[in-house]
Amino acid sequence: MAPRLLIVEDDEALIELLSYNFASFGYDVRVARTGDEAMILLDEEKIDLVLLDWMLPDGVSGIEVCRRIRAKPEIKGLPVIMLTARGEETDRVRGLTTGADDYVVKPFSVAELAARVEALLRRSAPERIANEIQVGGVRLDRNAHRVTRNGREVRLGPTEYRLLEVFLESAGRVLSRPQLLDAVWGRDGEIDERTVDVHVGRLRKALIRGNEVDPIRTVRGAGYVLEKELSAS
Repeated sequence: MAPRLLIVEDDEALIELLSYNFASFGYDVRVARTGDEAMILLDEEKIDLVLLDWMLPDGVSGIEVCRRIRAKPEIKGLPVIMLTARGEETDRVRGLTTGADDYVVKPFSVAELAARVEALLRRSAPERIANEIQVGGVRLDRNAHRVTRNGREVRLGPTEYRLLEVFLESAGRVLSRPQLLDAVWGRDGEIDERTVDVHVGRLRKALIRGNEVDPIRTVRGAGYVLEKELSAS
């Protein structure tokens, strides 16, 4: 699954430029035009990195959005790159001390920004760009499109493969049915939440043999979680 990038920006020309380029680089791009819209989206979706403009409309600045991100336990470690026309040293220091991981002054090179995004993702979430992901005995090889559990080949359909990829990338984190729908099927209005339950059931059936423990736990009223610590039995 492509890394999900949130662009928080109100300049339509820059939104179009960044959205087009990062989509072409293989990112799943989301856009928020205000600070409040950004926080709502961060509550609803799993975001891997935020490109955050310093100056935003409606009274909530990028600095305030960064503060709110760092104050929320569930997303406080989210990588944030601040975008701003303010190039003075005091402004850079303020942005970084507020919690931004990097600081890019406008105008900037899209290629350089993309390199910074990739470097930050590599440090903060290597599983998003790694060719192989492994949690416990479950291993997914993106290059070979192959899944094994404790060395045993696991045969999955394309939907169950994508579903497992999402679970492995978010191991230990509860994912709601709407989050899984969005991550695996996209924003297709014809797919309902019962579809998630059906495919999770198929994935479980493929992953479990004999006395192996079910790696996916149902969290009543919340969704599903792939346990970080998996045992063979």
